[in-house]
Amino acid sequence: MADAKFITSAATAAQFIKPDKPMIAIAGKSNSGKSTLINLLAGQKRLAKTSSEPGRTRLVNYFDFGSFILADLPGYGYAAVSKAEQEKWGKTLDSFFAQKEDIAHVFLLGDIRRDPSADDMQMVTYLNYHILPFTVIATKSDKLSRMKQKERVRAVANAYGLGIDNVISVSGLTGEGKDKLLAKINTVISLKTES
Repeated sequence: MADAKFITSAATAAQFIKPDKPMIAIAGKSNSGKSTLINLLAGQKRLAKTSSEPGRTRLVNYFDFGSFILADLPGYGYAAVSKAEQEKWGKTLDSFFAQKEDIAHVFLLGDIRRDPSADDMQMVTYLNYHILPFTVIATKSDKLSRMKQKERVRAVANAYGLGIDNVISVSGLTGEGKDKLLAKINTVISLKTES
């Protein structure tokens, strides 16, 4: 997917794009590894800007991956931004998800070493309420042994009330889990093109 390219950024609902192919949204707390995941999928180092400083993504960033579009959403739950800024991000997310007919699937990212936060749980409740299909992506799996990864995937799945098949552990550093992720994306695309 080396031909993946950045399309545009949107700050308001009026600027959201109407996708002409399946669109997958990437959601997660600030610093959960969204940009790293996009770069892993693209096979490029700098398609999405990564930062060690959480809360960098403040807009919805769209990327064209050929057979699908990826929408990188602002990270939530970052305490160091003002209340007003957090509310603005919340409104952006709300209006984005309000156009659910445009969203084929949501990847909800979270650090594999951490239990889901209250914000993560709220996001899952929201996705379930709006009947939006989603998969949990447990990032930074290279930080744990294989044994520990399996344990954490089970714990994360249990915390969300999901089956372990709905949690994919991935490392942006080693590329581990990329095949599973691509297989999931192909399933999403084929389901969307059939409907």
